[in-house]
Amino acid sequence: MSTPSEAGHDRFEPGLSTIVDERRQLINLAYRLLGSLAEAEDAVQETYTRWYAMSRQRREAVESPGAWLTTVAGRICLDVLGSARARRERYVGAWIPEPLPDRTEWISGRAGGGAAASTDPADRITLDESVNMAFLVVLESMTPAERVAFVLHDVFRYPFADIARIVGRTPAACRQLASSARRRVRAAHTPVVPSAGQAGVVRDFKEAWEAKDIKALVGLLDPGATMTADGGGLVGTVLRPIEGGEAIARYLVHIADKAPGLTLLERTVNGRPGLVAQHSGVTVTVAAFSLNGGRITRIWAVRNPEKLRPWTEDGPG
Repeated sequence: MSTPSEAGHDRFEPGLSTIVDERRQLINLAYRLLGSLAEAEDAVQETYTRWYAMSRQRREAVESPGAWLTTVAGRICLDVLGSARARRERYVGAWIPEPLPDRTEWISGRAGGGAAASTDPADRITLDESVNMAFLVVLESMTPAERVAFVLHDVFRYPFADIARIVGRTPAACRQLASSARRRVRAAHTPVVPSAGQAGVVRDFKEAWEAKDIKALVGLLDPGATMTADGGGLVGTVLRPIEGGEAIARYLVHIADKAPGLTLLERTVNGRPGLVAQHSGVTVTVAAFSLNGGRITRIWAVRNPEKLRPWTEDGPG
């Protein structure tokens, strides 16, 4: 198995630049597999711990360090996904993947300058359609093996023979896993709206929310829209999805009434136009949207402060 950053690698101990290149690739892979930046960082750290636990002689004997690191990271993520299912059954309320800002918008980089920008893990995630919130939510519906096979093959273009060594199944079985995952993606039917079109709808939504205009909000929401919030039991929020455009509109106006100092900002959330709500300058909610036919069909509102670290300096360290 090989990764795009391996061109020119030799059989000797990889240098620092090689390690940095592979780390970026691994963070991108692990975030898509786990939907959590913190868990992705932990998985990649464990991967490198295992690499350096080997003797120098064993490391030099590895023909393709990138392939070795990817295989180990994939296996670690597979294990994490298995245990995460049990943890998320005990999670308070809905579990939503961790939202990511655009690299030009995350707080640490603006406040800390270039040095912070080069070390913040959020800055190492390539934002494309494979990390938009709707896609990540579909990935959550897959079995761990399906998710690993699908992401590695359909997103990162790894051959099934290499994926088989990660999931411990035959290449044919891995092909079936990816096919099953692909059917889940098609069944979810989450059309990709051009960013400019989504940005316009999100802007109108923001203005209607600020004006507490229920009628305007209802007009922007699909009648069958769903809003899901994730507070993780750490902050107050609805524990079950809110169904229906009018119910969502009334809930949003209720929130605006309860938090008069709320500031809404248009921001990029997982590569797509979204909204950030701040109170006294601190990010308290990050909202991602899915649209169909010019109307909002899904809203994912992340309020768990542990998932908002890239968005605010006041989040957990």
